[in-house]
Amino acid sequence: MPKKKNMLGAWAFLIGIILAVIFGFLAYQTWLGWLLVVLGIVIGLLNIADVEVQPFLIAGVVLVIVSYFGAGVFAFERLGVEFLGNILSNVLMLFVPATVIVALKSVFSMARR
Repeated sequence: MPKKKNMLGAWAFLIGIILAVIFGFLAYQTWLGWLLVVLGIVIGLLNIADVEVQPFLIAGVVLVIVSYFGAGVFAFERLGVEFLGNILSNVLMLFVPATVIVALKSVFSMARR
C-alpha cells in the first residue's frame, strides 16, 4: 500500500498540472501563481524518494528550460496561441520550486554522508 506522504505528493503533482493548464486560459491573478508555487513546494518535499532524485532532477531541469523558452515563443499574441505561453509559465511556477527543493534535499543528503 502506498504511503500517505507519497499519496499527498502525487495528488499535489496531478492537481498542479491540471491547474497549470486551466490557469493558462484565465487572466493572470497573483494568487494563482502562489498556489502553483505552494503546490511545487509540496511536490518537492513529499513526492520524491531518494531513488527518484536523479531522474526527477534531470526531468525537472529539462521541463524548466523548455517551459522557459517555450513560454517566450508562445507569448506573442500575433500567433493566436498565447494560452500555450501561459500554460508553460504556469508549469515553470510549479516545477521551479519542486526542482529547487529536491536539489537542496539531495545536497544535504550528500553532505551527511
